[in-house]
Amino acid sequence: MKKIINDPSTVVAESLRGLELAHSDLITVIQDPAVVVRADAPVRGKVAVISGGGSGHEPMHGGLVGLGMLDAACPGAVFTSPTPDQMQTAIEKTDGGAGVLLIVKNYTGDILNFETAAELAAADDIEVRSIVIDDDVAVKDSLYTAGRRGVGGTVPLEKIVGAAAERGDDLAACHAIAERVVANVRSMGLALAAPIVPHVGDPSFDLPDDEMEVGIGIHGEPGRARMPAENADGIVRRLLEPIVEDLPFADGDRVLLFTNSMGGTPLIELYLAHGIAERMLGERGIVVERRLVGPYVTSLEMQGMSLTLLKLDDELLELWDAPVRTAALRWG
Repeated sequence: MKKIINDPSTVVAESLRGLELAHSDLITVIQDPAVVVRADAPVRGKVAVISGGGSGHEPMHGGLVGLGMLDAACPGAVFTSPTPDQMQTAIEKTDGGAGVLLIVKNYTGDILNFETAAELAAADDIEVRSIVIDDDVAVKDSLYTAGRRGVGGTVPLEKIVGAAAERGDDLAACHAIAERVVANVRSMGLALAAPIVPHVGDPSFDLPDDEMEVGIGIHGEPGRARMPAENADGIVRRLLEPIVEDLPFADGDRVLLFTNSMGGTPLIELYLAHGIAERMLGERGIVVERRLVGPYVTSLEMQGMSLTLLKLDDELLELWDAPVRTAALRWG
């Protein structure tokens, strides 16, 4: 294993230190417990939007903290849920008096720990609501979940809800918009090679060079099938068809298409795949109105990709287009 690290036990802390130095105009990093906080937090009178999860998925979530998106992110150890004290600190640092919305990916540890933090906040008279994202169509249950996993749909969810909070929506309205996004977003991923967790030192699973794992999770969990590796057309079709058929998406639907690298797939391949996905959606009469392409929900250096489709309406489109200023996303 060759990695640019000093000690596997300090990877997260040292990475957060570098994140803060690189983006000190946007964020402040608390090291103990580890929390990434918007630099101008708390914003008085604004709903605070908080998320988090295991490290190793960068730039999600710390790179999505800033104006128009998250107020705080709680980074756990690599592929490990953050702890309630991290979430409690995030709530205390960002509560501006309008309540707090927690965005939780559907993993058992995340849900339990965020629930604990919400209960502690309620005891301090802070109003907290939660939304669980479970957009992965690959499998019903996985190693870490009861029900579908939360994966790529987390990024548009955090962007759109963050924009709603930024424009002044109250907690109930932000939660309702979050529910709309969760109801209309679907994702699926695929691996060509496994990630290597720093403190383990070996690939998370064995995958021969001539095979691919279809439907993997963002921690390298197994998917729905292992099969001979296919060309780009075949790979995109394997991901796109189950997504389109699940909601289902139909002729005339307006969508955001998010083509995501799992960390090890370079942009030349990712843009190639994105072009194929747009073509296949066009053949179905599905209208791609917005796009996001890049490594935003990674699994360390896993080679592979995921596709996410979000069905848009005028309001969701307006919120996606609203200004955002984070380490990973900036426009407007």
